[in-house]
Amino acid sequence: MKFHVLTLFPDMIQDGMNTSITGRAVENGLIEIHAVNIRDYTIEKHKKVDDYPYGGGAGMLMQAQPVYDAYKAVAGEKKLRVVYVTPQGRVFDQQMAGELAKEEELVLLCGHYEGIDERVLEEIVTDYVSIGDYVLTGGELPAMVMMDAISRLVPGVLNNDVSAEFESFQDDLLEYPQYSRPEIWNGKQVPPILLSGHHANVEKWRLEQSILRTKQRRPDLYEKWRMRHDKGGKSE
Repeated sequence: MKFHVLTLFPDMIQDGMNTSITGRAVENGLIEIHAVNIRDYTIEKHKKVDDYPYGGGAGMLMQAQPVYDAYKAVAGEKKLRVVYVTPQGRVFDQQMAGELAKEEELVLLCGHYEGIDERVLEEIVTDYVSIGDYVLTGGELPAMVMMDAISRLVPGVLNNDVSAEFESFQDDLLEYPQYSRPEIWNGKQVPPILLSGHHANVEKWRLEQSILRTKQRRPDLYEKWRMRHDKGGKSE
Protein backbone atom coordinates (compact mmCIF):
# COMPACT_ATOMS: atom_id res chain seq x y z
CA MET A 1 0.00 0.00 0.00
CA LYS A 2 1.25 3.49 -0.83
CA PHE A 3 0.57 6.56 1.32
CA HIS A 4 1.02 10.03 -0.18
CA VAL A 5 1.08 12.71 2.54
CA LEU A 6 0.66 16.31 1.37
CA THR A 7 2.31 18.35 4.12
CA LEU A 8 4.38 21.41 5.00
CA PHE A 9 6.59 19.23 7.24
CA PRO A 10 7.69 16.14 5.30
CA ASP A 11 10.55 15.36 7.71
CA MET A 12 8.04 15.04 10.54
CA ILE A 13 6.15 12.38 8.58
CA GLN A 14 9.23 10.45 7.49
CA ASP A 15 10.90 10.51 10.91
CA GLY A 16 7.71 9.54 12.68
CA MET A 17 6.81 6.62 10.42
CA ASN A 18 10.22 5.08 9.77
CA THR A 19 10.36 3.38 13.17
CA SER A 20 8.98 0.23 14.82
CA ILE A 21 6.38 -1.81 12.92
CA THR A 22 5.73 0.77 10.19
CA GLY A 23 9.47 1.26 9.67
CA ARG A 24 9.96 -2.48 9.16
CA ALA A 25 6.96 -2.56 6.81
CA VAL A 26 8.60 0.16 4.70
CA GLU A 27 11.91 -1.75 4.65
CA ASN A 28 10.11 -4.92 3.57
CA GLY A 29 8.22 -3.14 0.80
CA LEU A 30 4.80 -3.80 2.31
CA ILE A 31 3.94 -0.11 2.53
CA GLU A 32 5.36 3.05 0.96
CA ILE A 33 5.25 6.48 2.58
CA HIS A 34 5.70 9.40 0.21
CA ALA A 35 5.82 12.74 2.05
CA VAL A 36 5.17 15.55 -0.43
CA ASN A 37 6.24 19.08 0.52
CA ILE A 38 3.44 21.41 -0.53
CA ARG A 39 5.90 24.34 -0.56
CA ASP A 40 7.68 22.74 -3.52
CA TYR A 41 4.61 23.49 -5.64
CA THR A 42 3.97 27.13 -4.86
CA ILE A 43 4.52 29.64 -7.65
CA GLU A 44 5.28 32.37 -5.09
CA LYS A 45 8.99 33.25 -5.23
CA HIS A 46 9.39 33.26 -1.45
CA LYS A 47 7.82 29.77 -1.15
CA LYS A 48 4.78 31.22 0.57
CA VAL A 49 1.72 28.94 0.68
CA ASP A 50 -0.68 31.01 2.80
CA ASP A 51 -2.57 34.30 2.60
CA TYR A 52 -5.25 36.28 4.43
CA PRO A 53 -8.80 34.94 4.16
CA TYR A 54 -11.39 36.94 2.24
CA GLY A 55 -13.93 38.50 4.57
CA GLY A 56 -11.39 38.99 7.34
CA GLY A 57 -10.82 36.93 10.43
CA ALA A 58 -7.92 35.73 12.52
CA GLY A 59 -5.00 33.85 11.07
CA MET A 60 -3.90 32.79 7.61
CA LEU A 61 -5.28 30.27 5.13
CA MET A 62 -3.44 27.76 2.94
CA GLN A 63 -3.91 28.66 -0.70
CA ALA A 64 -5.56 26.41 -3.26
CA GLN A 65 -2.88 26.45 -5.98
CA PRO A 66 0.07 24.76 -4.21
CA VAL A 67 -2.20 22.14 -2.62
CA TYR A 68 -3.80 21.30 -5.95
CA ASP A 69 -0.49 21.13 -7.81
CA ALA A 70 1.01 18.89 -5.11
CA TYR A 71 -1.97 16.57 -5.48
CA LYS A 72 -1.70 16.50 -9.27
CA ALA A 73 2.01 15.70 -9.04
CA VAL A 74 1.07 12.61 -7.04
CA ALA A 75 -2.10 11.52 -8.78
CA GLY A 76 -1.52 12.55 -12.36
CA GLU A 77 -4.65 11.50 -14.25
CA LYS A 78 -5.65 8.95 -11.59
CA LYS A 79 -8.55 9.68 -9.27
CA LEU A 80 -7.13 8.80 -5.86
CA ARG A 81 -8.95 8.74 -2.56
CA VAL A 82 -7.97 11.88 -0.63
CA VAL A 83 -8.42 12.14 3.13
CA TYR A 84 -8.40 15.67 4.51
CA VAL A 85 -7.43 15.60 8.17
CA THR A 86 -9.77 18.03 9.93
CA PRO A 87 -11.65 18.27 13.26
CA GLN A 88 -14.78 18.82 11.14
CA GLY A 89 -14.66 15.30 9.71
CA ARG A 90 -16.08 11.89 10.62
CA VAL A 91 -14.24 10.44 13.61
CA PHE A 92 -11.66 7.83 12.63
CA ASP A 93 -12.21 4.34 14.04
CA GLN A 94 -11.14 0.74 13.50
CA GLN A 95 -13.87 0.13 10.95
CA MET A 96 -12.65 3.05 8.85
CA ALA A 97 -9.05 1.84 9.20
CA GLY A 98 -10.11 -1.50 7.71
CA GLU A 99 -11.95 0.24 4.88
CA LEU A 100 -8.99 2.47 3.99
CA ALA A 101 -6.55 -0.45 4.21
CA LYS A 102 -8.19 -1.87 1.08
CA GLU A 103 -6.94 1.05 -1.03
CA GLU A 104 -3.81 0.53 -3.13
CA GLU A 105 -2.94 4.22 -2.82
CA LEU A 106 -4.19 6.82 -0.36
CA VAL A 107 -3.57 10.56 -0.16
CA LEU A 108 -3.63 12.30 3.23
CA LEU A 109 -3.85 16.10 3.17
CA CYS A 110 -2.49 17.91 6.24
CA GLY A 111 -3.80 21.38 6.89
CA HIS A 112 -2.22 24.23 8.87
CA TYR A 113 -3.01 27.78 9.96
CA GLU A 114 -6.78 28.37 9.84
CA GLY A 115 -7.30 25.65 7.25
CA ILE A 116 -7.28 25.37 3.46
CA ASP A 117 -9.08 27.30 0.72
CA GLU A 118 -12.47 25.60 0.33
CA ARG A 119 -12.23 25.52 -3.46
CA VAL A 120 -9.39 23.02 -3.58
CA LEU A 121 -11.05 20.87 -0.91
CA GLU A 122 -14.14 20.67 -3.12
CA GLU A 123 -11.94 19.75 -6.06
CA ILE A 124 -9.85 16.90 -4.62
CA VAL A 125 -11.06 15.69 -1.19
CA THR A 126 -13.14 12.51 -0.96
CA ASP A 127 -13.13 12.01 2.83
CA TYR A 128 -13.12 14.45 5.76
CA VAL A 129 -11.68 12.65 8.79
CA SER A 130 -10.95 13.62 12.41
CA ILE A 131 -9.13 11.68 15.12
CA GLY A 132 -11.13 13.38 17.88
CA ASP A 133 -13.00 16.44 19.03
CA TYR A 134 -10.05 18.71 19.70
CA VAL A 135 -7.81 21.02 17.67
CA LEU A 136 -4.13 20.36 16.91
CA THR A 137 -1.49 22.61 15.35
CA GLY A 138 -1.52 20.70 12.08
CA GLY A 139 -2.62 17.53 10.34
CA GLU A 140 0.66 15.62 10.55
CA LEU A 141 0.06 13.89 13.89
CA PRO A 142 -3.47 12.74 12.95
CA ALA A 143 -2.16 11.55 9.56
CA MET A 144 0.49 9.45 11.29
CA VAL A 145 -2.09 8.03 13.70
CA MET A 146 -4.24 6.96 10.77
CA MET A 147 -1.35 5.52 8.77
CA ASP A 148 -0.21 3.49 11.77
CA ALA A 149 -3.70 2.03 12.33
CA ILE A 150 -4.24 1.36 8.62
CA SER A 151 -0.79 -0.20 8.10
CA ARG A 152 -1.41 -2.78 10.82
CA LEU A 153 -4.25 -4.16 8.68
CA VAL A 154 -2.15 -4.53 5.52
CA PRO A 155 -1.34 -8.23 5.03
CA GLY A 156 2.16 -9.11 6.22
CA VAL A 157 2.80 -5.94 8.24
CA LEU A 158 2.29 -7.62 11.60
CA ASN A 159 4.55 -10.58 12.36
CA ASN A 160 1.46 -12.40 13.58
CA ASP A 161 -1.40 -11.43 11.29
CA VAL A 162 -3.88 -13.14 13.60
CA SER A 163 -3.17 -10.57 16.34
CA ALA A 164 -4.91 -7.83 14.37
CA GLU A 165 -8.12 -9.83 14.54
CA PHE A 166 -8.21 -9.89 18.33
CA GLU A 167 -7.29 -6.35 19.32
CA SER A 168 -9.49 -3.71 20.92
CA PHE A 169 -12.46 -2.47 18.85
CA GLN A 170 -12.75 -5.67 16.81
CA ASP A 171 -16.45 -6.55 16.89
CA ASP A 172 -17.00 -3.41 19.04
CA LEU A 173 -15.34 -4.99 22.09
CA LEU A 174 -12.25 -3.92 24.01
CA GLU A 175 -9.43 -6.44 24.31
CA TYR A 176 -9.43 -8.80 27.30
CA PRO A 177 -6.76 -8.42 30.06
CA GLN A 178 -3.48 -10.23 29.39
CA TYR A 179 -0.75 -11.64 31.65
CA SER A 180 2.84 -12.84 31.33
CA ARG A 181 5.52 -14.36 33.62
CA PRO A 182 5.97 -14.51 36.57
CA GLU A 183 2.85 -16.35 37.70
CA ILE A 184 2.71 -14.24 40.86
CA TRP A 185 3.87 -10.61 40.86
CA ASN A 186 3.54 -8.16 43.74
CA GLY A 187 1.10 -10.53 45.41
CA LYS A 188 -1.15 -10.69 42.34
CA GLN A 189 -1.68 -14.06 40.64
CA VAL A 190 -2.43 -14.84 37.02
CA PRO A 191 -6.08 -15.99 36.71
CA PRO A 192 -6.04 -19.80 37.11
CA ILE A 193 -8.11 -20.33 33.95
CA LEU A 194 -5.14 -19.13 31.87
CA LEU A 195 -2.95 -21.85 33.38
CA SER A 196 -5.49 -24.63 32.79
CA GLY A 197 -4.47 -25.51 29.24
CA HIS A 198 -8.16 -25.77 28.33
CA HIS A 199 -8.32 -23.61 25.21
CA ALA A 200 -12.10 -23.53 24.88
CA ASN A 201 -12.49 -22.36 28.47
CA VAL A 202 -9.74 -19.77 27.99
CA GLU A 203 -11.51 -18.34 24.93
CA LYS A 204 -14.81 -18.26 26.80
CA TRP A 205 -13.17 -16.42 29.72
CA ARG A 206 -11.52 -13.92 27.35
CA LEU A 207 -14.82 -13.13 25.67
CA GLU A 208 -16.51 -12.66 29.05
CA GLN A 209 -13.71 -10.32 30.14
CA SER A 210 -13.91 -8.34 26.90
CA ILE A 211 -17.65 -7.88 27.35
CA LEU A 212 -17.25 -6.86 31.00
CA ARG A 213 -14.40 -4.43 30.27
CA THR A 214 -16.27 -2.83 27.38
CA LYS A 215 -19.40 -2.43 29.50
CA GLN A 216 -17.40 -0.74 32.28
CA ARG A 217 -15.07 1.45 30.21
CA ARG A 218 -16.91 2.07 26.94
CA PRO A 219 -20.67 1.69 27.47
CA ASP A 220 -21.23 3.27 24.05
CA LEU A 221 -19.37 0.43 22.36
CA TYR A 222 -21.04 -2.13 24.60
CA GLU A 223 -24.46 -0.92 23.48
CA LYS A 224 -23.46 -1.33 19.83
CA TRP A 225 -22.23 -4.85 20.54
CA ARG A 226 -25.33 -5.76 22.57
CA MET A 227 -27.74 -4.50 19.92
CA ARG A 228 -26.06 -6.68 17.29
CA HIS A 229 -25.57 -9.80 19.40
CA ASP A 230 -28.58 -9.81 21.70
CA LYS A 231 -31.64 -9.83 19.45
CA GLY A 232 -33.83 -10.33 22.49
CA GLY A 233 -32.61 -7.01 23.91
CA LYS A 234 -31.35 -8.53 27.15
CA SER A 235 -28.33 -7.01 28.90
CA GLU A 236 -25.27 -8.93 29.93
